[in-house]
Amino acid sequence: MICYSPMQSGLLTESFTAVRVSSLPADDWRRRSREFQRGQLTRNLALCDALRPIAERYGTTVSSVAIAWVLAWPGVSSAIVGARTPAQVDGWVAAASLELTPLDLDEIDGVIERTGAGAGPAHPAAPRAIARRSAVSRTGHMVVNGVITSDGKS
Repeated sequence: MICYSPMQSGLLTESFTAVRVSSLPADDWRRRSREFQRGQLTRNLALCDALRPIAERYGTTVSSVAIAWVLAWPGVSSAIVGARTPAQVDGWVAAASLELTPLDLDEIDGVIERTGAGAGPAHPAAPRAIARRSAVSRTGHMVVNGVITSDGKS
């Protein structure tokens, strides 16, 4: 299984604020997305803030924690992650080697429940080791330890 948009279309990149969302151009698709509307936006930004302590413990970014959480789920082999600049890739490439502990996963489960930012199961049944490999596809997308880069819109 491949997960699309593990950083919630940029909301978990630490670069979004309510002010930034309100200044998006009128034709930006995010203005129409439920995830960027007032109530859900508040919950999503609260999730981002609540993941910071975990990121700080590992000396990484919230983006890396979000991607590592996705990759911790059994059956998930890859995550499609978009970037517009090399600096954005630098912000999450550490996810390829970040292995969250069961305590981290419990903490993330609690954060998702507390913020109300998600629905459905929030905790992988059992963490798994991620196959460590890198490759570049014919379309130029790069796979780094199960994380696929693309020209996303975050």
